[in-house]
Amino acid sequence: MGWIILIAMVLAYLAYVLISRRLQRRYLTTLSEVDFRAGYRKAQLIDVREPDEFKGGHILGARNIPLSQLKMRKTEIRHDMPIYLYDANGIRSARGATVLKKMGYKNLYQLQGGFKKWNGRIKKG
Repeated sequence: MGWIILIAMVLAYLAYVLISRRLQRRYLTTLSEVDFRAGYRKAQLIDVREPDEFKGGHILGARNIPLSQLKMRKTEIRHDMPIYLYDANGIRSARGATVLKKMGYKNLYQLQGGFKKWNGRIKKG
């Protein structure tokens, strides 16, 4: 009986993940590095990693607004410009996009693979 409950819980979790990702694709566009690079200079570039990660290196021109502070710092983000998000690997930027969507932001983009996959110019410190 315990196995049945465990299997049901695992299946419910997988269904949740698949449904949430499908819904997320409606408002968040994941861009390759080439496409991200082509558009981020005309957008708000936001690094949602924590400050110590940001100081270790970030995309040139990015602002650091950690995911944990996104709601409190929403006044720093404009509604009339696209928002390009990134983190270390793409998980937190997707969660950040969900938060921003709930606050009424549109034109949300994230870097596929996150900062770990970035080969462009970076700034340290």
